[in-house]
Amino acid sequence: MRLSIGLAGLSGMSAVALGAFAAHGMAGEEMAYARDLVEKGAHYQLVHAVAIVVVAVFALLRPNMRLLAYANVAFLLGSLLFCGSLYAIAFSGVRAFGMVAPVGGISFMAGWLMLAIAGFRAVPVRLEGEDVN
Repeated sequence: MRLSIGLAGLSGMSAVALGAFAAHGMAGEEMAYARDLVEKGAHYQLVHAVAIVVVAVFALLRPNMRLLAYANVAFLLGSLLFCGSLYAIAFSGVRAFGMVAPVGGISFMAGWLMLAIAGFRAVPVRLEGEDVN
């Protein structure tokens, strides 16, 4: 999970940097489409960077739940494919990169589904001294 947290930090940092670049470095109407793509990619990337950290913390509490590790892989893959394809279109103008975006979106959805299943399967943790009644 250390790797997940480290990658989430890098992902969050790059999402903020790309979002700032879109807001300040992609001015003008001629850049509107590219700016929208970068802003959308940065939004999804940042949301999933936070999700990766939260899931990693849950995984540390529940080391036997492999679904949590798989969810993080799906979130990372989704960030790479979905957000990466939006950035590629914005910076290259090649719309063919858009064919990759649905795979990234499916990866995001798979990660959220795995997180949901892991949550439903989880047995509550009892804290020391907690009353079980």
